[in-house]
Amino acid sequence: MTTTSFTARDVQELRQRTGAGMMDCKKALEETGGNPDKAVELLRARGISKAEKRAGKEVREGQIASYIHHNGKVGVLVEVNCETDFVARGPDFRELVKEIALHIASAAPLAVDKSGVPGEAVEKERRIYEQQVRESGKPEHLVGRIVDGKVEAYYKQVALMSQEWIRDPKKTIGDLVKEMAAKVGENIVVRRFSRFQMGQD
Repeated sequence: MTTTSFTARDVQELRQRTGAGMMDCKKALEETGGNPDKAVELLRARGISKAEKRAGKEVREGQIASYIHHNGKVGVLVEVNCETDFVARGPDFRELVKEIALHIASAAPLAVDKSGVPGEAVEKERRIYEQQVRESGKPEHLVGRIVDGKVEAYYKQVALMSQEWIRDPKKTIGDLVKEMAAKVGENIVVRRFSRFQMGQD
């Protein structure tokens, strides 16, 4: 066990992310040296994370939200689903959907998650990265690994769930969704979105 310190707030944030009990969260942070991401993995591995347990539940309710930027040149429609109409009508869920719409308008993601990012866009970036890395003089045996790392970074820039939240870069949109799922006790899924920008197809 490591002696790395963590605060009560760290415990609370882990609880919001996973829906696990306070003592389970505290113990997970103790065992991972206060690293929240590793603590989440540990709780998942032990089957303690309630948010993960609900991941397979059907989501047929939810909200569709819209956002139009004040200049009238950017607009967004987003569908976020949950399990029950009760949660869908709640102020917390509605606020989440509104925040996601606002984020999409600002951050311009290409897809909900990395699996939805167009393959041609990924291959184009990969070719550019390979050329950059080779021109920088890196050893040939390292090129593939470096390029893979750059592609992963690209996914974080363009996949909504991996993007840093515009209001708090310490959290991703995926973190926001998990926190809300833990808070309301239901599975929450960002189903789809459309972003419109004046003059762009």
